[in-house]
Amino acid sequence: MPASVSLIRATSYQDEALRESLETLLEPLGGMTTFVRPGYKVLLKPNLLTGSRPGKECTTRPELVYAVAKMVMEAGGIPFLGDSPAFGSAKGVAIASGYQPILDQLQLPIVEFHGKRYQTINEGFNHLLLCKEAMEADVVINLPKVKSHCQLVLTLGVKNLFGCVPGKMKAWWHMEAGKDVNRFGDMLVETAKAINPDLTILDGIIGHEGNGPSNGEPRKLNILAASTDVFALDRVMVEILNVAPEQVPTVAASIRLGMLKYGENLGENINFPNLHPDILQIDDWRLPDKFVPIDFGMPRVIKSTFKHLYIRFIQEPMRAYGKQ
Repeated sequence: MPASVSLIRATSYQDEALRESLETLLEPLGGMTTFVRPGYKVLLKPNLLTGSRPGKECTTRPELVYAVAKMVMEAGGIPFLGDSPAFGSAKGVAIASGYQPILDQLQLPIVEFHGKRYQTINEGFNHLLLCKEAMEADVVINLPKVKSHCQLVLTLGVKNLFGCVPGKMKAWWHMEAGKDVNRFGDMLVETAKAINPDLTILDGIIGHEGNGPSNGEPRKLNILAASTDVFALDRVMVEILNVAPEQVPTVAASIRLGMLKYGENLGENINFPNLHPDILQIDDWRLPDKFVPIDFGMPRVIKSTFKHLYIRFIQEPMRAYGKQ
């Protein structure tokens, strides 16, 4: 059976409009109750990259997380929020990104990811640490943001799941696999395969273009996308953004590793129950002005680790203390 990717136009993060958009988006996939049963523990995995540029659309919008969490609760599920930001804590980045009101209103807990070693299909990645909170959740809902990326060209659904590699292990993977872009792409695909999200809902109402993942600028796209197949969703989004699949390491690896059949006509292998990607194409999406190496040398890993520890254990507590 071909994968299904639901695509719609959505222009607003306002509560009622967004809820209506999400119901339309998920209806061809069976709705939220297809994925969530009463009592299920449901991880919501947004992109909580950084709290340093609020308003620049570097993170998944709290309004989207709120709407999805409400739908999970109405289906009887127990949602919780989790991520492992590059710098700082998930809670610190979430609060800096405007999540406090929805955390309070829904009593939505945030968990910090803890690593554990899990068996992967590819034995070359059996030393990959993944967060047990994602691996042991009953349901994982992946909530990425559409962004350009100065190392990996684009951040979409597969790349967002790299946040399930806890703490500074991400920096060590840049050092270990970053010398070979194909191996790094394979690692990201293996991570996504292991996490195996039940549902991916991509926030493309406003994206982040140019020098992403954090130094670019907001770009209104008016798109929401959803699929049970994160690899198919990413392949469709590169088509919409007019970026060659082979240019994006995660998409190229998905094709190379057989996770995604690649034909001249996407409709041969992917079903579009709502809009076809041709209708949504963007001709002038900006990629980074300059790309930087994926590889992290030891000095950069050490510097990155100290920056992370400083933000998490000094800057964030001081900021919280100042608000009391």
